[in-house]
Amino acid sequence: MGLRIISGKFKGKRLFSLKGVKIRPTADRIRENIFNILAPRIPDSVVLDLFAGTGALGIEALSRGASFAIFMDSDKDALSVIEKNIAACKLQGRIKIIRADITKNNIALNNGVPSVNLVFMDPPYNKNLIKPALINLSASRLLQKNALIIIEHALTETLPEDVLEYKISDQRRYGKTIVSFLNYMV
Repeated sequence: MGLRIISGKFKGKRLFSLKGVKIRPTADRIRENIFNILAPRIPDSVVLDLFAGTGALGIEALSRGASFAIFMDSDKDALSVIEKNIAACKLQGRIKIIRADITKNNIALNNGVPSVNLVFMDPPYNKNLIKPALINLSASRLLQKNALIIIEHALTETLPEDVLEYKISDQRRYGKTIVSFLNYMV
């Protein structure tokens, strides 16, 4: 069946993906559960989709009423797929695409890009990328106070407890995957 948008303005829209195992899109069932939990927070939100892959999480948020989305990935092939998906949904005026690695770079955005109140983070599993990503995300000053960060990670991967700017507010288990919800406390 392939990757598709689950609900909202673009419900049922098929998205492009990369062949092979280079990226691992969030399963439809997990994505649907995440967005059901987030439903009241989505309208008019400003979203950051880190390790964006296909852009499915950010596009799903835009489909459900988010006002703006920033897509960040370090892989040029993934960024090409995101650009194709953005064009297919005609979302060019509501997005910014950035080629960067949040685990290695403190990202600063200018040019009228609004601060972010919702972050999706779906890094490659078991690569110890969550802690450096959270540290650089905090240092970037992109986040609004009380921003919500949603991290999809392997069951075997624990979240760092020494990154004090974030507080875990909820965790959900889906098979071998955990979805953690963190509040930005600064």
